[in-house]
Amino acid sequence: MSVFLVIAYLLSKTPAFLPLTNLSPRLPNTLTIYCLFSGFCILGSFFGLAIDDAIANTRAVGAVLGGIFGGPVLGVLVGFTGGMHRYSMGGFTDVACAISTTLEGLVGGLFHLWIRRRSHHNEHLFSPSIAFIATLLAETMQMLIILAIAKPFDQALDLVEKIALPMVLANSVGAALFMMMIRDRRRLYDKFSSHSSAKALNLAQRMVGVFHQGFKQEDAVRIANIIHEETGVSAVAITNTQEVLAYKGLGSDHHQAGRPISSKQTYQAISENRVVFADGVEEPYQCSSSDKCPLGSALVVPIRGSDNEVIGTVKLYESKRRLFLHINRALGEGIAKVIAEQLRDSHVQQQQQLLTEAELKLARAQINPHFLFNALNTISAVVKKDAGSARELIADLALFLRINLKRNSQTSLVSVELEHVNAYLHIEQVRFADRLVIKQDIAADFFDLELPTFTLQPLVENAIKHGTSHLLDTGEITIYSRIKEGLKQIVVEDNAGLYQKPEQATSEGLGMHIVDTRLRNAFGSAYALKVECLLNQYTRVIISIPQETHL
Repeated sequence: MSVFLVIAYLLSKTPAFLPLTNLSPRLPNTLTIYCLFSGFCILGSFFGLAIDDAIANTRAVGAVLGGIFGGPVLGVLVGFTGGMHRYSMGGFTDVACAISTTLEGLVGGLFHLWIRRRSHHNEHLFSPSIAFIATLLAETMQMLIILAIAKPFDQALDLVEKIALPMVLANSVGAALFMMMIRDRRRLYDKFSSHSSAKALNLAQRMVGVFHQGFKQEDAVRIANIIHEETGVSAVAITNTQEVLAYKGLGSDHHQAGRPISSKQTYQAISENRVVFADGVEEPYQCSSSDKCPLGSALVVPIRGSDNEVIGTVKLYESKRRLFLHINRALGEGIAKVIAEQLRDSHVQQQQQLLTEAELKLARAQINPHFLFNALNTISAVVKKDAGSARELIADLALFLRINLKRNSQTSLVSVELEHVNAYLHIEQVRFADRLVIKQDIAADFFDLELPTFTLQPLVENAIKHGTSHLLDTGEITIYSRIKEGLKQIVVEDNAGLYQKPEQATSEGLGMHIVDTRLRNAFGSAYALKVECLLNQYTRVIISIPQETHL
């Protein structure tokens, strides 16, 4: 039994025990369990003690545990294999041992079924007390089978009297100890996995959003501090392709940010676009800055940009007194991927912001030429007739231009949008005189909502330019608010009903297209601009706004 347990203990330190810790039903794991416990059955017979043409052995341990881990079928197969091996060794109990070993595997399998039906937790399969009881019953059964089958009976009885008590107790205790080894290995594996997962999740969570403005030195310093705190490695460095952006940890007296890259491993990782590992044993890390550098091993992981080109590296170091943990190697590669994803996300956001700014500038450019031309013509027409009206028009034009020129924010309040629109509409009303009627009904609780800047004015301008200006009768523009289907909406409606959806983006539909795009970017596709049109009756352009806007 001692030899058996020593072998079991040594095997528990190898990857061969991993299938026992997760009990996966996949075929490779099943084959591993079969081979492992069949081997223990054979070893149990091989290391057994010869007594009166029989063998006192520990074979039952493998058969019973094979059944507990694999179920009845696998248990019978393991027991049958061990039994056939015992039968090949001969003796007057060979047939009885072959049968009993097969049935011992079945006993273990029945315990497997019993535990599964009582509980869905695999943990109960790793109970040493269950292994003890199952083996106790299986060994008792074996003694009865020997008495029933082995001939002559007197010799069988004499054998059982000699071996029954020590075999039953030794094998039952041995099975419990064996199970205890497997359970401890499983708990250690679970604890290590849980700790590593928590560390990786915490690391990723703390790194989110740090590189939102690109690959900058101040952000690299923050990331290096986070990695150093979470991984516990001796030192951390982050570089671009030319110089060290940040360094934290052991050896910081001569490893300093801002210095050019000097490590050959870093150059190798950048030029070959691959992970380079100097393990400190077969390939030592040699610092080029100081002969007294305490660092002995280094992992250099390239940080890749949007086109998979190397834009920098993240480097983890261990001192000469410590070996690199495998988990830190895996974390190092994961950290580089997280940084790369953040940089790609930052690049996309910057491109989106540039697009939005370009759209905004285009919207301003669209407004000014048309409106200025019409406004100046209108002022010119009324200046001799009504100087007061002309002054008001100039004031409205000044207000309109001031809002256009000074509004640098991407968003504005509905109240500010309405102020902008009213300045515009006053000039247009003078221009069209009694051919244009304006109605406005916006609820007070809409005033503090935020919208992308220049949302309302282009829509109102479209309603006049492409709608009411084509009518022979009086044009009517109505701007009103409503709540529909849980959404707050502002509607710009004309009584022309001449809207036709453009087949492609043209200069006529450009204003609405820009407004639609900016609303989608700000609130999501559910808040896209909607247009309802009944020919020659009305055109309604609908802006939907979230109940609470925080742009």
